[in-house]
Amino acid sequence: MLLPTDRGYSRSHAWAMRDSQGDVRFGLTHAPGAFLGDVVSVELPPPGTKVSAGEPIGLVESTTTVFELQSPLSGVVIAVNPEAESAPRRVTEDPYGEGWLLSIRPAAGEELDTLLAAEEYARFLGEEQAI
Repeated sequence: MLLPTDRGYSRSHAWAMRDSQGDVRFGLTHAPGAFLGDVVSVELPPPGTKVSAGEPIGLVESTTTVFELQSPLSGVVIAVNPEAESAPRRVTEDPYGEGWLLSIRPAAGEELDTLLAAEEYARFLGEEQAI
């Protein structure tokens, strides 16, 4: 799968993309979809919740497992995608589009620069699958 190059990626399989206001939209990459199967529910923090990079912020539950979401950066949740909770299958069916999860107002802009570029994330996925 071709990864969008307009965003950064974390080793916890999240993508993050800055919008024109400086806020960051966050979602899962396609990789978790391979083992999640049919997603049946998504639990996300409400707007106003403070989040920290690398810390748990929610859950994606499928018919086979539960995947813990980790925030790719620190900040405050400013929006939650209502589609993610009302139509949870979108999270894996359209991970880089309608399946986005949250928008975060970042605490520090530099954290976004520490995420992997698309090529680096693709290499990481190859290494992870080789283990």
